[in-house]
Amino acid sequence: MTTVILNDENDTMRLASALARTNPVGSLWLSGDLGAGKTTFTRYFLQALGHTGAVKSPTYTLVEQYCICDRAVYHADLYRLNDPDELDFIGFFEYFDELNSLVIIEWASKAEQILPKPDITINITRLDDDKRQVEISGIRLE
Repeated sequence: MTTVILNDENDTMRLASALARTNPVGSLWLSGDLGAGKTTFTRYFLQALGHTGAVKSPTYTLVEQYCICDRAVYHADLYRLNDPDELDFIGFFEYFDELNSLVIIEWASKAEQILPKPDITINITRLDDDKRQVEISGIRLE
């Protein structure tokens, strides 16, 4: 596990860029309290992968899909998920079958009993001085 302290949003951008350089595939789980910076991190991460448009929070749509360099990247936010079985109903598990796809999931804990295990986990904790502590497992950043 790697632990990083983010002092400001520029540090968040740099960390997201470092993760993007590893070109991850599979499943990435982001956890942290409301307002910890999960969506902000994801926005910088998607931009570092090459996305040039807006990055919307999928809180109400559940999933936003991006095509980045001919690769599917899905950003899911399960915070408002009432029943994990809803994921099967919307075809969520098909995203994991796509070659070289990446599924970024905020609030995966709402359905962790039925989700495939994550390849990468990132936990963001807000510290008292508005800094963030980020714990990363499953990948090595340089």
